[in-house]
Amino acid sequence: MNKELLNAIAFLSKEKGVSPDVICDSLEAVLITAYKKEPEANPMADVELNRETGDYRIVAAKTVVAEVTNENEEIVLAEARKQNAAYEIGDMVKVDVTPHNFGRIAAQAAKQVMIQRLREAERSIVYDEFYNRTDDIITGLVQRIENKIVYVDLGKAEAVLPVSEQIAEEQYYVGQRLKCYVVEVRKTTKGAQILVSRTHPGLLKRLFELEVPEIYDGVVELKSVAREPGRRSKIAVFSRDTNVDCVGACVGPKGVRVQNIVTELQNEKIDIVKWDEDPAVYIANALSPAQVVSVTIDEENKMSAVIVPDYQLSLAIGKAGQNARLAAKLTNWKIDIKSESQAKDGNSKDNEGEPDILSELSVPVSPAGDTE
Repeated sequence: MNKELLNAIAFLSKEKGVSPDVICDSLEAVLITAYKKEPEANPMADVELNRETGDYRIVAAKTVVAEVTNENEEIVLAEARKQNAAYEIGDMVKVDVTPHNFGRIAAQAAKQVMIQRLREAERSIVYDEFYNRTDDIITGLVQRIENKIVYVDLGKAEAVLPVSEQIAEEQYYVGQRLKCYVVEVRKTTKGAQILVSRTHPGLLKRLFELEVPEIYDGVVELKSVAREPGRRSKIAVFSRDTNVDCVGACVGPKGVRVQNIVTELQNEKIDIVKWDEDPAVYIANALSPAQVVSVTIDEENKMSAVIVPDYQLSLAIGKAGQNARLAAKLTNWKIDIKSESQAKDGNSKDNEGEPDILSELSVPVSPAGDTE
């Protein structure tokens, strides 16, 4: 029994996190590669490795013949019967062709090949692990920052947080603990390349799933997310249980749940609104914290005309149109906002044959977020 080999396989399996079967497969490939470098190697040879005892040998399959014409492929009947007297001409025999000094030669020739194969196996395991976490949240430590690109240590691998996926208002530093959203995992010659984001709407969704048990359990459903990273976000939630307040569940006792998320996103403001199957109600909710007087919808064109009190107009629109823009993204409806006094003026113009409120409103905002 080759205890040294078995111990080495067990050690490598534990150290590298690679299955013993993968190591044995690699070892078999290494042994046959080393053998074929021998001057008189049989090109038809293969390796037999006993995975229970650790013993191995190089064997070549040969045909039993009366007279040998090709030593690599044939064996004379008398030689074959030394192994087993039952052999007859035409039978296939496995012949041990292991060189006498093969142990030393194999060790020298196999070292680099084994290292390379183990690295490939490690990379494959890491890739599979992180590929399965695509569209999920992951926590790591900022390892280094080069040309504003942040490299995040995930333990077994390193993730890249490019400038385009960073929140402009955030400051990153070495040793900082970050929660990121896994956007993509690519397989490269150097291993898994993991692209993460701090701006993706999915990050906000996953953070709420972590903080709010009702969302994780499926009692509360997160219907939609609209986000302007680092500044403000809106989420629409719906409760499948009439006894559960979906907005209250997300806010948490004394606001602790939403505050944890706000802190993680470095004080990004978050509005939590109630989703409704009635588009008019949903749009009114989406414009929170502004109060809405009425909502007129055009189902065919996915347009809505919203009237708010005069003193609520600036709040409904938001700074630089932010509130209206996020509401449009959240609901996927075009939203035109007008105050009550502007609506009255518009109605007067309608009576004079002028365009109606749907076509002439003060702040039309599309779901894409562009103020027209």
